[in-house]
Amino acid sequence: MNGPVVVGVDGSPSSMAAVEVAAREAGLRGVGLRLVHAFGWPAAHVPPGRPWEPSGAGLRELIDGTLVKAERRAHQAAPGIEVMREVVVGEPVMVLEIESRTASLAVVGSRGLSRFGTLLLGSTAGHLAAHAACPVLVVRGRPAAAGPVLLAVDGSPAAHGAVEFAFAEASLHGTDLIALHAWSTHTERAYDGPGDPPFVTYDEDRLRDEEQRVLAEALGGLGERYPDVTVHRRLVRGRIRHTLIEASADAGLVVVGARGRGGFTGLLLGSVSQALLHHAHCPVAVVRTREK
Repeated sequence: MNGPVVVGVDGSPSSMAAVEVAAREAGLRGVGLRLVHAFGWPAAHVPPGRPWEPSGAGLRELIDGTLVKAERRAHQAAPGIEVMREVVVGEPVMVLEIESRTASLAVVGSRGLSRFGTLLLGSTAGHLAAHAACPVLVVRGRPAAAGPVLLAVDGSPAAHGAVEFAFAEASLHGTDLIALHAWSTHTERAYDGPGDPPFVTYDEDRLRDEEQRVLAEALGGLGERYPDVTVHRRLVRGRIRHTLIEASADAGLVVVGARGRGGFTGLLLGSVSQALLHHAHCPVAVVRTREK
């Protein structure tokens, strides 16, 4: 999709950091940047999703000032990009979900203000990551983090879109791609006590070979499509969430599918994705594979 990059703006430091990241992404993609301020004031009396013209001068100055500041930050981060500004009536979670339908990427901060559009993780960011029609980039940790793209590989069909997105991002940014697949035995996954898990007998070499096959199949064919991307395959035995969070300390971006083998059945946003959104040391992109 060649739609604009959409970013939620509420004036908080987190959303301003998101504006800078979104501007750079728009510049790399050669698309416009859309600054969206969702105004949820119930006294507005305007149908949800419609543009709104504030009648109060003080309120108008507050919102306009926020968007002007955001636009200035965007041009500083990516000079020459086209920037569009919009104030829309509605709860941020619904407004941004609607905006995602025509966007190539949606960007939000991990924390925000509590008035005129809350962008708090667990509400807007978490819901958007699970329901958006385009990839969602949540800016957290080190917003301007340098380093490779870290791809969380789980081998599920639902994660195919995340694999493609990670290759494309590494190509756009001119960075390496680390494809990390963490694995453990069923006993290790179920054991949360101190020390080592109970002793069980299993063929470790066979399990490792199987997980190596999962990693190879997940990346199959994309190396040829992105010959400029250097791929480092990492097969790590350990707890998935802990391993990925630890690895994110050296990454510029973590890419994960919305749900995979490690998620809870029935949840659109799996446990691994949720853990990264809350604890990763760098921005996190959550990518849903669109159903055909």
